[in-house]
Amino acid sequence: MKDILVNINRLFESRLRLGIMSMLVVNQSVDFNTFKDHLGVTDGNLASHMSSLEKAKYIKVNKSFIGKKPNTTYSVTALGRREFNEHLDALEQLINRTV
Repeated sequence: MKDILVNINRLFESRLRLGIMSMLVVNQSVDFNTFKDHLGVTDGNLASHMSSLEKAKYIKVNKSFIGKKPNTTYSVTALGRREFNEHLDALEQLINRTV
């Protein structure tokens, strides 16, 4: 079992980071408020998790303005997509493994 667990990415063990990455791999980009609404989290909690993913270079932050209002969107990087897919593959192997 240890050989499967080595491919489990600890950064995705958080349900929020798992949700963030799940939303990003199926969408070109997602804005901060959409994440907040779909995941049911506070600004500070979401920002903290986004920061962890950005620091790992799994997501890219894009800041712009819509009119005079700031708008922050996020997209997944190639590294983030690859790491997330490897994590999902490891989970699938773990689930399908027979004793």
